[in-house]
This record gives sequence, C-alpha cells and structure tokens, in this order.
Amino acid sequence: MRPYAWGSRTAIADLLGRPVPTPHPEAELWMGAHPGDPSMLVRHDGTEESLLALLDADPAHHLGAGCNDRWGGRLPFLFKVLAADEPLSLQAHPSVEQAAEGFAREEAAGIPRNAANRNYPDPTAKPELICALTEFHALAGFREACRTVRLLDALDVPSLRAHRGLLAAQPDADGLRALFTTWITLPEHYLRDVTPELLDACVEHVRERGEFALECRTVLELGEAYPNDAGVLASLLLNRLVLQPGEAIFLPAGNLHAYLHGTGVEILANSDNILRCGLTPKHVDVPELLRVLDFACGDMRILKGESLDANLTVYKTPAEEFELSRVDWTLADSGGVLLDSAGPQIVLCTKGRVHLSTVDGSRSVELERGESVWLAASDEAAVARPATLDADGAAQVFRAAAGVV
Repeated sequence: MRPYAWGSRTAIADLLGRPVPTPHPEAELWMGAHPGDPSMLVRHDGTEESLLALLDADPAHHLGAGCNDRWGGRLPFLFKVLAADEPLSLQAHPSVEQAAEGFAREEAAGIPRNAANRNYPDPTAKPELICALTEFHALAGFREACRTVRLLDALDVPSLRAHRGLLAAQPDADGLRALFTTWITLPEHYLRDVTPELLDACVEHVRERGEFALECRTVLELGEAYPNDAGVLASLLLNRLVLQPGEAIFLPAGNLHAYLHGTGVEILANSDNILRCGLTPKHVDVPELLRVLDFACGDMRILKGESLDANLTVYKTPAEEFELSRVDWTLADSGGVLLDSAGPQIVLCTKGRVHLSTVDGSRSVELERGESVWLAASDEAAVARPATLDADGAAQVFRAAAGVV
C-alpha cells in the first residue's frame, strides 16, 4: 500500500472490506514483484513469501521460458489499484532508448538511485494503461493545437496574448513545443503576475458556461492546490478526459499526463522512471523533460476494449511488457472463462465472488472482492495451475498478464 498524500481515505479500503475512512490517504495498492514493495503470497497453509524472492529463486518456473529470457528474470509488469482524491503530478515517461541512456548517464555520474534528483532509477521504459473503476478524470496528451488557440482566445488573458500568437502562428507540434518550453521556464515573478489573470478569466468562462468550462474548472482546481506553478499553465495544452467505468487510456513514452480524480486499475511496465513537469514539490528537470516529451497533438484515444466473447474484454496496446483483460458476469450469466495464456498472470476480483480452478477440476481457489491471486507459468500450466474462471452471479475480475513474447 502506498500512502501518498493525493490518495483516497475510502476507495481502496472499501475494495478490501476494511473500515472507512482510513486514518491516512491510501493511493496505490501494488500487486507484483517491484523491489520497492513486492507482493506477499499466502500459501494454503497460511505461510507467506515474497513474490520477488520466489522469482529470484526460480524465475523460469514462475515466468515461463519465453518471458524469463525476454525480461532477464524480471516480472515485466506491475499491477495496481490507483485511487486519487487529488491530482497527481504532471509527468511523462521515457522510451526504452531514453531510459537506458539516462540510467547509464546517471550511474556514471554517481547519483544514488534513491536520490531526490534521480530521473532514471532503472534502465527500462514505463508505458502504462489505466482502466476506470469509477468515473475517472485525467489530463493526457497535447490537445489539437487549433483548439488550444480557441481556448486561449476564449480566455483572452492579457499577459498570455503574445503566447497565444506564438501557437497561432505555428499550430502544430513545433508550435506546442515552443509554447510549452516558454511556459515551463517562466520565472516565478511572471507566474505570480499571470496566474491571477488566468484564474479570473477561467472563473468568467465557467460562469458563462463556455465551450471550455471543464478545462477552466480544472485550471481553477490546480491553481488553488498549486499556486504559481508552471504546471497550471501547461494543463491548458492537454486533453481533458472523463473516463467511464471500463474505459481506458494507454500512455506511451513521451505522453504528458496527470491523473486528477477517481479509482482505476493500472498496469504498467515494472519501472520507476518519471520525468515531472509540475503540480508537485518533487524534483523537476526541465531539460530532461523536454528531451523525452512527445509533442504530437490530437484527441486522446479512449479504449473500450476488444470483446473476445460474452464475458471477456481485452485492452490491446503496443506494450510488450503487459496485457490487461477484464471479465464480467451478470446475474443471468455466470459461465466459465478459460485463461489460455501460459505466461505469468495476476487476477484481481473487483466485484462479487469468483472461482478459479484447474482444467481437470483437481484444485480451486475462491476470490472475494479485493482479493488477488498469482498464477505462475509452470511447464505444466495447462493442467497444474488454476485455468478456468467462473462466478456466483454478478462479478468482475481484471487479469494482468505479460505481453506476447
């Protein structure tokens, strides 16, 4: 459990069946083998063992030969429940090449991996996907540049007119790079002057129920929480999204984003590499951020998943490290679903009660809401591990699996 300040006092505790509200915010429930917080596996006899220790002892058994060879004995994904009552930092993640180069550079410079100014604590990329469990609000990807010009026209902030002209003269990725670079490097005294003008303009736009009322409410919320932060200006350039339960977004390398509010399941590459832009007291490395950002602009694609049968939905992405799928049952439909992937998997129950059993029925385990199970990729996977899911009426599970090797 990660107790970050932006977390919720109710969402994760309610999922796990614990009393609410909790004494402190609970932001992320991790499931996986990340060295910072590996999952503990509870055996049938009640004994516990770290998943990380099990992988270290016998990676081929738990990961399978293909996954073990491809990822060097590491579980390539991390699975989370994320619950945000307040905005996360505005951030982006590097590509494979950028992460490897940045890690080598910081290692050579002797920067401790846990240092506050460390950008690359590991040499791997960090693509991620978030799927909403509740209505989920986010900023993600640069909005189409001409629409941002319209937003700046609607607000007509005197101090930003020249900046608006900069983008209007070049309404493309290069223009966005120029404007973003200008804003993120503004001196603090300029931000102190422009922020009140921007907030006043946003208040007026909301009162008038203008086209960009949702974006303006977001600016007002961020401006109150992070006064005179360049990230508040940067948020004006991004797509403002509202995901309904079951909808998801995939965030590739270079995508600037911030989760604002809501609860979701998140699957990501097993990495800690984050380049922050603002909305945080943590380290912001502007030159390195600009090196990794992708300024391509346009609508952010919302994924509804690909239905493989009446119960099973898969969220397809380009990520090699992971694949997320969802299984739903209604009161009238509790049929079995075969887990046909031979790779390592984590299954999380988010609604109702489900049963996992081997194909031959010799072994089974029951999962209540909030419980999860680790499925190792043993050589006898087809018959020796739980491979079929069924439910007692209305239920839902999410399955995290390694990508295709």
